[in-house]
Amino acid sequence: MIKPPIPADEFRRLESLRNLKLLDTPPEERFDRVTRLARRIFGVPIALVSLVDGDRQWFKSRQGLDATETPRDISFCGHAIVGERIMVVNDATGDERFCDNPLVCGDPNIRFYAGYPLNAPDGAKIGTLCVIDSKPRDMCQEDLRLLRELGRMVEEELLLATMTTTDGVTGLSNRLGFSLISEHLLAMCKRMDAPASLLIFTLVNLRDIDESSGRELAERAVVELGQLLQTCFRDSDVIARLGMDTFGILLAGSNLDGADRGRERLSNLVTQQNLDSEADYEIELRTDVVAYNVERHPNPDALVREAQERMRQTQPDSEDQAARALP
Repeated sequence: MIKPPIPADEFRRLESLRNLKLLDTPPEERFDRVTRLARRIFGVPIALVSLVDGDRQWFKSRQGLDATETPRDISFCGHAIVGERIMVVNDATGDERFCDNPLVCGDPNIRFYAGYPLNAPDGAKIGTLCVIDSKPRDMCQEDLRLLRELGRMVEEELLLATMTTTDGVTGLSNRLGFSLISEHLLAMCKRMDAPASLLIFTLVNLRDIDESSGRELAERAVVELGQLLQTCFRDSDVIARLGMDTFGILLAGSNLDGADRGRERLSNLVTQQNLDSEADYEIELRTDVVAYNVERHPNPDALVREAQERMRQTQPDSEDQAARALP
């Protein structure tokens, strides 16, 4: 086994890492979403955001691994951060750096490893986004591009660590967070010629709840809807609160049929929630869906704008609403 070399800028690197104030903090959805995606895209059992500290590698996000950290001197990521490119180990048993490594000889029995070195906002390499398998495997150029794209999603989260990308009421992504995450996902869908769809939901009676029952119950309704969305859709879908009464879900890899099935599941969940709830209000939704089109939607905001415009065009006017309200 060969221990990881110490980077020439180690002092600056550690200072950059610690200034991010991420070490030993709880899991966060913005990082977990990326590792879930990585595990699903590459079909591997383990995906990690690993931060290489002075004498350990600590996992800010981990999928498929119970350990929260391992010693740096046996880490694969310690080797990865000294290079500029993705480090790929096709079969660790045949690599002199790792063949007798405890992580190879014992649990989790690493054979394949690919790690994208993560840059802090100042350029220091503070860790990796890595995928791991217990079987040897290769990576093609397209795989490398996809891992690089996911790694850049993590780097954007590092860059925006001091900015607000999360809705304070629901804990979901806000409009900015949605745009940043979705931009990368749509780029991957374009590259892979894969479909994507945006579901948009308006909580049509939020203002009525606010006016009749108060802000606290209005926020409770918003939180309940956010929880229903998280229950109904996949972990890899991007769920966001786009406005006060508007939610959006980007379903990468799903066409309109898949989006409609998701919309139907949500409708059933909302119906059941309204039946079971003892609250003084019901959740009332209006929904629409737009299929991602490369030419019409150069960025996520264009997709959201089209969905919102469709929603406005189908919104019933005040007379129709009044007529529907009559007994």
